[in-house]
Amino acid sequence: MLEPPSGGAGTGAATADSRLMSIGTVLSLLRDEFPEVTISKIRFLESEGLVEPRRTPSGYRKFSAGDVERLARVLRMQRDGYLPLKVIRERLDALEGVRPADDAVGGEPGSTGESEDGFPGPAGGTDPTQDPVPESEPDGATAVRVGRDELLAAAGSGEEQLEAWESFGLIEPLPEGGYDAAAVTVATLLGEMARFGIEPRHLRAMKTAADRDAGLVDQVVAPLKRHPNPDTREHARVRTRELAGLTTRLHSALLQTALGVRLS
Repeated sequence: MLEPPSGGAGTGAATADSRLMSIGTVLSLLRDEFPEVTISKIRFLESEGLVEPRRTPSGYRKFSAGDVERLARVLRMQRDGYLPLKVIRERLDALEGVRPADDAVGGEPGSTGESEDGFPGPAGGTDPTQDPVPESEPDGATAVRVGRDELLAAAGSGEEQLEAWESFGLIEPLPEGGYDAAAVTVATLLGEMARFGIEPRHLRAMKTAADRDAGLVDQVVAPLKRHPNPDTREHARVRTRELAGLTTRLHSALLQTALGVRLS
């Protein structure tokens, strides 16, 4: 359970207000368990209706302890279950007794749907920590693409860095132009790593390993993808997401083990 800062003395509205937290405080609380979470990710989850913080008259977000716990739940479902946001929303609504919206996507939780990974997105209000950035996330044929400027804004980087990332194959534009959700996520992470002096040339081995892992996953699900039964082909997509999640978690565990050995 995440423990929010104490609200101090007082009663009534003043006490309630003192127990509300800024987005920066929420970020600090969540980063103990989720080191890669960002302010933009929190904004993105808000834009998707997964959390509804209060707003001050000037437009700043104020989060309750319940909001923080809900965010932690969402992040755990993404990390541990590799679940799409729409499935997470359905599960949370079911737990809280909320009827799904009329336009909600049907189906059993986890049965279908593209993997949805949050990244910097539109921000209502006037938080001074970061400018608004357009949203995008995979959702089949209706996926929204972002342009070059939006990608650079999400990563907090310049044209020179993006050109270097593309030259090393770390980011690739879509054939029809623009970039998808995965590219925005990668760009954001690359921008963070650049702050530590890590250059694209240092990441060639990581890109090669990712391509090799993707080849292994594809090899496992290839018979399902070629099956004439559409349900079986859909199962291949689900199995691909499951294997991708396991691969990511295994890589993280192996990295932590290697670093632990070197630091001991």
